[in-house]
Amino acid sequence: MIEEKKFDYNSLIGFVLIALILIWMLYQNAPTEEELIERAKTEQVEKAADTTTTPAETPATPVVTETTTQEPASDSLRMEALKNQLGSFAYAATLPSATEEVTTLENDILELKISNKGGYIVEATLKKHKTFDSIPVYLIKDGNADFNLQFQADNRLLNTRDLFFEPSLTQSGENTILSMKLKASENQYLEYRYELKPGEYMLDFAIQTQGLNNIINTSNPAEALWQLKAHRKAKSISYENRYTEMLWEYEDGKDDYLGQGSLTEDDARDVTWIAYKQHFFTSVLLTDTPFKTAHFTSENLVEDEEIDSLYTKNFVSKFPLEFKAGELSYTMNWYYGPSDFKILDGYERNLDEIIPLGWGIFGWINKFLFMPLFTWLATWITSYGIIIIVMTILIKIALSPVQYKQYLSQAKMKILRPEIEEITKKYKDNAMKKQQETMKLYSKAGASPMAGCIPALMQLPVFYALFMFFPSAFDLRQKGFLWADDLSSYDSIAELPFYIPFYGDHVSLFPILASIAIFIYMMMTTGQTMQMQQQPGMPNMKFIMYLSPLIMLVFFNNFASGLSLYYFISNVITIGIMLVIKYFVLDEQKILAKIEEKKKQPKKQNRFQRKMSEIMEQAEKQKQIQEQKKKK
Repeated sequence: MIEEKKFDYNSLIGFVLIALILIWMLYQNAPTEEELIERAKTEQVEKAADTTTTPAETPATPVVTETTTQEPASDSLRMEALKNQLGSFAYAATLPSATEEVTTLENDILELKISNKGGYIVEATLKKHKTFDSIPVYLIKDGNADFNLQFQADNRLLNTRDLFFEPSLTQSGENTILSMKLKASENQYLEYRYELKPGEYMLDFAIQTQGLNNIINTSNPAEALWQLKAHRKAKSISYENRYTEMLWEYEDGKDDYLGQGSLTEDDARDVTWIAYKQHFFTSVLLTDTPFKTAHFTSENLVEDEEIDSLYTKNFVSKFPLEFKAGELSYTMNWYYGPSDFKILDGYERNLDEIIPLGWGIFGWINKFLFMPLFTWLATWITSYGIIIIVMTILIKIALSPVQYKQYLSQAKMKILRPEIEEITKKYKDNAMKKQQETMKLYSKAGASPMAGCIPALMQLPVFYALFMFFPSAFDLRQKGFLWADDLSSYDSIAELPFYIPFYGDHVSLFPILASIAIFIYMMMTTGQTMQMQQQPGMPNMKFIMYLSPLIMLVFFNNFASGLSLYYFISNVITIGIMLVIKYFVLDEQKILAKIEEKKKQPKKQNRFQRKMSEIMEQAEKQKQIQEQKKKK
């Protein structure tokens, strides 16, 4: 039988009683009003302690009354301090642009960064070029440059490098314009204006003022300073430093430069451009209004060539900017780019003088002969090593008639050698008579020792011009050939664990090959002279024969491999031409027959020869008279 469940009233009464008991207990344990006040105080103290120890977690609540009374006072004091320091230009320091932020100005080949502080270029990057260790070419970076104007304003001496400019970047067609204004108010300012065009290394630059004639002391010029520490960019710091220099143009087209001393200075007037050349890269400041005067300083920063240096030279130029009608107004240009003759010459500002192609006739030969020839060959040949070889062959072929004359003279002297030796023995005690008879022999035979020197001297301008050309050819930079990875630098095939003075810490192969070729050439040309009896006062030809290759080996070890390649190929071709002339062109028997025929012909002396003969005869008579007096 199933028991039916019924509602249990006793259980319900029990639950109600328990609930009532709990409520009563809570009521009895509730804190009094005094206890609540005390607990609140305790919690407030603990909260204050937490706020003091962990301000980041619980920020303090600002007191409105203190803020509203202190901030205006702080701003007022700051503004007063700025005015005491900067005068009217304190306004510029209160603008949002009063930071060291930079504005980028760039095109497809050049990137410039201009800082608000100072308003000048603090970074200049050539986008399409790398250094020897494959990093971008920075002409300006990491504080290595400075451009500053110093002037008097409100009885204070101010420097723009310490002041803040307000940037404004705009476009004018394809050109990008950056205006940097150092403001004394919204309508009173000093402005640097930069304008960069597409595909250009040169940018327009202007310095101008507006409404500052009552602020700046315009009775004295503003003193401008441009400084640059030249970054190292080549493998050989000694070689790069040799071509790193400061140049300038002055007085309507004249140009000058500072030498390679440890510290050199110079002054110039009416300067139209200043260039800081770093072998293959150059920074130039040009002005339409010449600087009335300028002072230049160049300091060599490479104290020890064995130690890798970050900088090569420190350049500083100082020049005044004069006020006209109370304002500054100078139209200028900046150039940051390659030391490339074609690019610099294209600006038609005489900037091609920056490239050291040689002075006088040497520069003319390079500009109007070798430069066009090199450029023309580059349009047909892609390998610059082959271009050097072809160019050398063409030059040697052009000079081969001169070399033929030189070798012909040497052949005549070789044939006359027995007779000259006989004269020397016969008149060994009478130098004057020996000289007379020797000259008679030369005259009858139609030979002259100077005939071999003149062709050699005629070739010197060509050799020196090429010596200047190859190290300055920008197109050779980072162009490889055979084992040389850069024809504008040395071609190292082995690194030495030590440094040899004048030689370096590596071994270059092209100078070794060139030295061998020069030695063989010297053996062929001086061997005949060495076989002749050494005349008093004549240089030791054997010494010269060994000295020339040694100079090539030692000093050209750090030179451009393109130059060493030229000397190697040039001497190899010269040796080949001499062998061809000797064995296939000249016939010594025919030369001897012509000499004998000339001896038989009556020789007429010109006025100069007659005069020289008379002088020598008189000298001989005077000598005989003196000897007779000594005997008495």
